[in-house]
Parts: sequence; structure tokens; C-alpha cells
Amino acid sequence: MLLVLFKRFLGKKESQGQSESYASSLEVTIHQIQSGDLRLRNQFISDYQPYVAKVTSRFCKRYIDPARDDEFSIALGAFNEAINQYSSVMGRSFLGFAETVMRRRLIDFLRKEQRFKGQIPYSSFDQEDDEDNLLNPIEVHQAIEAYEKQKGLEERRSEIMDFSRCLSDFDIDFSELTEASPKHDDSRQMLFGIGRTLAQDAELMRTLLTKRQLPIKELLEQVQVSRKTLERNRKYLIAIALIYNGPYPYLRDYLHIRE
Repeated sequence: MLLVLFKRFLGKKESQGQSESYASSLEVTIHQIQSGDLRLRNQFISDYQPYVAKVTSRFCKRYIDPARDDEFSIALGAFNEAINQYSSVMGRSFLGFAETVMRRRLIDFLRKEQRFKGQIPYSSFDQEDDEDNLLNPIEVHQAIEAYEKQKGLEERRSEIMDFSRCLSDFDIDFSELTEASPKHDDSRQMLFGIGRTLAQDAELMRTLLTKRQLPIKELLEQVQVSRKTLERNRKYLIAIALIYNGPYPYLRDYLHIRE
């Protein structure tokens, strides 16, 4: 739940108007392609190859290399098939429909492949170590991948929990930040810059951490915004400054912050 709130706090979720406008433009493009615009079809498929690779990787639960893996070719063909079959009267978005078609074709492909894979048991990859213990490199690799993924999830969750506790010292509840988050990306970027300025000034951060309040007067001397802007976005600026200044590498990475 905290991760969801964190994403909303950063404004990662599109507004309904933006989403509807984007879906509408996609429908127009699909209609033009279905009308026979071959150049637009080729460009559209090329532009959405990263999306196809993402859907395929998520379905296969591993990284899919577009240049090497057959699964990508199957999914790309299904994406082209979805373009031909899509109709807005379905009541679904094109990308949602395309993902369904890709998943169906991948299921068919993997079912056929499984008949051949079944002829080669995992045990054929077993190796003996120096103490004559059997090791299966495939299983070992999968176990390591699963461990690293789980470790990353736990560390991110731990950071968010710690960040939430830190916010409570300032009488800020995590859920409040979703309401305090600016609706426009340019406004968020401006506040990110102000938060970074605050975090990089040792004296300002000392005031923030000891007095538990935003040093508005001193901050106004360094940024080109009004006092009203700082006061209105007080909670948001405190949160951003704490992320920049605190032990939160995952959260900074999520903000595309580099030390």
C-alpha cells in the first residue's frame, strides 16, 4: 500500500483526461493503419517494440532479447494481428486487447515447445562438485534470481517504511502526500529542484531536522518562487528534501536522483 501511495505522491499515475486522450489518439492511428497506411503500420509496430518486449518478458517471467528469443517474434506477430482485429466497439483499449492476443499466442507457442522440452529432463544438466554433490546450474541460477528479486523488494519496502516513520516526526502522514502532490509534471520538477537545493545546504537541513519546520525565510533567498508557493507545498518539499538527504537509494533511484 505504501508503494502505491509513493507512486501517487510522485505523480506517476496519469490523470483520467490524459489517459482518455491517449487512448483516443491510438484509436485514430489504428483506424488509419486498417485503412491501408502501410508506412504508418511499420512505424507504429517499430515504435511499440519496447512495449511488446516488456509484455513478453512479464509473461515469460524472464528477460526477453528481441534479437534472439523466438517468444519476441511470436508476440510481435500477435501485436500485428491485434492491429488487424481491433475495433473500438469492443469497449477495450487497444493496448489491453493487444496484450490479450499476445498472451494467447505465447501460450500456444509454449505449449508446442513444452512437448519437445519434456524430452530433456532437468537432471541431464546435473554436475558434481568437488565433494561429489550433485548441482544443477539451471536450478541454482533460478534460485539466485529469485533471491535477488525478493531481496530487492524487501529493501524497497524497508526504505519506504523507514521514510514513513521519518515523515511522522514532522507530523506528516504518507497518505497526505498523495493529496499534496502537484498535478502537473513541470510543477513537480520545480519542487524537486527546490527540495534538492534544500537538501544540499547543510545549514538549511540542520534547521529542518532540528526545528522540524521548513526554513522558508532562508530558502526564499536561494530560490525564485513566492513565499506562498513554499507554504502551500511545505509537506511535499519536506518529503523531497528528506529523500535527497536520507539513506534512501531505492527512493532516490525511483526519482531518477543520482548522488
